[in-house]
Amino acid sequence: MTEIHKDLSKHPCFNPAMKGQAGRVHLPVAPNCNIKCNYCDRKYDCVNESRPGVTSTILSPEQALVYMGKVLEKEPRITVAGIAGPGDPFANGEATMETMRLINKNYPQMILCLASNGLAIGPYIPELAELNVSHVTITINAVDPEVGARIYSWVRDGKVAYHGRQAAELLLSRQLAAVKALKAHGITVKINSILIPGINDQHILKVAETMQGLGADLFNCMAMFPNVGTPFGTIREPSKEEVGALRTEAEKFLPQMRHCTRCRADAVGLLDQDRTEEMRGCLSACAQLPPLPPEIRPYVAVATMEGVLVNQHLGEANRFQIYERKGDEYLLKEERLAPKVGGGLQRWTSLARVLNDCRAVLVSGVGETPREILEKGGVRPVEMGGFIVDGLKAIYEGANVAPLQKRKKSCASGGCVGSGGGCS
Repeated sequence: MTEIHKDLSKHPCFNPAMKGQAGRVHLPVAPNCNIKCNYCDRKYDCVNESRPGVTSTILSPEQALVYMGKVLEKEPRITVAGIAGPGDPFANGEATMETMRLINKNYPQMILCLASNGLAIGPYIPELAELNVSHVTITINAVDPEVGARIYSWVRDGKVAYHGRQAAELLLSRQLAAVKALKAHGITVKINSILIPGINDQHILKVAETMQGLGADLFNCMAMFPNVGTPFGTIREPSKEEVGALRTEAEKFLPQMRHCTRCRADAVGLLDQDRTEEMRGCLSACAQLPPLPPEIRPYVAVATMEGVLVNQHLGEANRFQIYERKGDEYLLKEERLAPKVGGGLQRWTSLARVLNDCRAVLVSGVGETPREILEKGGVRPVEMGGFIVDGLKAIYEGANVAPLQKRKKSCASGGCVGSGGGCS
C-alpha cells in the first residue's frame, strides 16, 4: 500500500504542544478483552465516568466510518483516529483491522493509533505498518512475572486461559516481542504503566529501563483508578505528587507523557476541550445504522475447492474467492482467509466482517446460525451447486437462484451437506 504523507507531529498524546490545537477520536469497536487486570472494570454504558474501558456503545467498522465523518463535521481539528477498547483491539482483530482499513482508505491524512495490552498484536503488525498505523501504545505494568502475577487474574490465548506466573510470563513474552516488532516496522511506541501502590510502585523504573532497551519512544506512568468491586478496589489512588516524582525518575530512561487525561474508549475532541458528551447522541445514532446496502457492496464471495464449482460448505471453507463484475465479465479479485474453525458465534461475526463488502456468499451448504448472523451483517448466503459463473450471473442480474440449488437437504432444513466438521 502506498504510504501517505501525514503530519505526525499533530498527535496530541505524543506531542503536548498539540493538545490545544489537534484532537483525537476513539472508535469503540473492540468490546472483548483477552486478559483480566485486577484493577479493571469495563463498563459499556456508564455516561458518568471518564476513564479507560468505558464507552456508551459499540460500533461496527462500517458504523465507525460513518461516525468518523460526523465527528469531523463537528470538530475539523481532529487529526487522530484511534482504537482503545473498551476491550483490547486484538481480542477483536477482524473488527479492529477492518476499521483501520476503512479509515486509512477514506481519510488518508488521518493519523492512525492503537492502544493494546500486546498479547495478540504480533500477527497484525506487518499489516498495521502497511496501513500507515504510526502510533501504538502498549500497556506494560511489569517486566518481572512475579509482579505481573499479582496484577492479572488471567490471560487468555485463544481458548486457553492461564493464571498466576504462567499467565504473566506469557503476557510479558508477547509484550516484549510486540515492542521489538513495532519498532522494526518503524512505528512509534508509547508504553503505559499503571502505578499500583504496594504492587508495582517499586518496579515502574525497571519497566522504563527495559523499554528503553527495546527502543520505545515515550513512557506514560498513570495512576491506578480504584474501581469498587475489583480485586484492587480498596487500594488507594496514587497522589499527583507520587506520580510526578516517579515520572521524574523514569525520565532518566525515556521521555515522559505528563498530560494524559485517561481517556474513555469513546473519547472525542481536544485533550483540553473534550466533546464526548456532546457527541454521545451521534455515537448512539451511528450504532443503530443498518449494514451497507447491496448496491454499494460490489463483490460476491465463493466457497470453492478448485475455483470452478461452488462445492464447499460454509463451515468447511478456509478461504473464499472474491469476485467482481466488470462489464459482462466476472473477475476474480482476490482470495480471503476465513476465520479459524472454533469460537462459536464469534467465528460467524468475524466472517461477516471479513465479507462486509460482499453482497452474497455462494456455498454448497450453510447452517441456520451462521445464515442469520451473515444476513444481519448484510451478506446473503446462497446455497447452490454447479458452476461459479452461473451463480455470479444470478446474483448480479437479480435472477432466481432456485434452479441452481442442490436437491439434497441443506443444513437449514436439517440435513447437513458437509462433513459436519467445520460448523463449530
